[in-house]
Amino acid sequence: MLEKFERYPLTFGPTHIEKLERLSQHLGGKVELYAKREDCNSGLAFGGNKLRKLEYIVPDAIASNADTLVSIGGVQSNHTRMVAAVAAKIGMKCRLVQESWVPHEDAIYDRVGNILLSRVMGADVRLVDEGFDIGIRQSWEEAIADVKAKGGKPYAIPAGASVHKYGGLGYVGFAEEVRAQEKELGFAFDYIVVCTVTGSTHAGMLVGFAKDGRERKVIGIDASFTPDQTKAQVLDIARNTAALVELGREIVEDDVVLIEDYAYPAYGVPSEATKEAIRLCARLEGMITDPVYEGKSMQGMIDLVNKGYFPAGSKVLYAHLGGAPAINGYAYTFRNG
Repeated sequence: MLEKFERYPLTFGPTHIEKLERLSQHLGGKVELYAKREDCNSGLAFGGNKLRKLEYIVPDAIASNADTLVSIGGVQSNHTRMVAAVAAKIGMKCRLVQESWVPHEDAIYDRVGNILLSRVMGADVRLVDEGFDIGIRQSWEEAIADVKAKGGKPYAIPAGASVHKYGGLGYVGFAEEVRAQEKELGFAFDYIVVCTVTGSTHAGMLVGFAKDGRERKVIGIDASFTPDQTKAQVLDIARNTAALVELGREIVEDDVVLIEDYAYPAYGVPSEATKEAIRLCARLEGMITDPVYEGKSMQGMIDLVNKGYFPAGSKVLYAHLGGAPAINGYAYTFRNG
């Protein structure tokens, strides 16, 4: 589906799929849980899902003759960390806007984890006191204009790389990769669970799995706490991506499955149930999930298993999108484990 698109390799290759045997048994053993380890996909600054997206964006950035990647996220954004890493790898400068998307007051929040790594990699990091929104941000547009005013040549990458014209392509590739791995495994997954915020990971998967009729088996777990906006953005990105890859069928609103029950109390703020899901996964599987994204999708998957959402015998693939460095910003929360 992606043959006609140029790709700049940033990842190791197909990411490993492992069975979460102990977690599956702990939850009753009626459903088989697996994880596809996107968190281990690269040697670039701890990797993660954003690299799959950036592999299809970097060729356009290079072709544009830009010298500076300009992007935006929250203080503990995984995406901005990856943009900083990619800029270092391809020899560009990097300007990052880090907005106050999370009402979190840990004393070290803006000095550890993702933002620390971005600074170490040489990014020009600017903190902006603005609240959460997945849409186009004025502070990002101002940063792009500022780079231009100072003689630079910016290349604009929106939050999560999501509403970029090529933002959904990487996770079309994820679906293609899963299909190849399913042939080796000898079975197909009945459901794919993914965390959804800015939308292009979910949207790309939806398009990729639509090729074999599994688009509604991609179960998005909302972590934005703005689900209407998020669902609309997933649909828009999916439709754009479907046109790009010439899917040959229309993506409709009902194709976007987004479960809204786990994003509370706010974006980036873990509930007690999220914290317990993080601990459970860590203690049974040694797999680290974070309080912003993967902890909430892990909470969602665990709860859905417990509620019988997945029929007995189902094989469920959890897309681990990365983001573990962000847990450092919640050191007080997890001070006792």
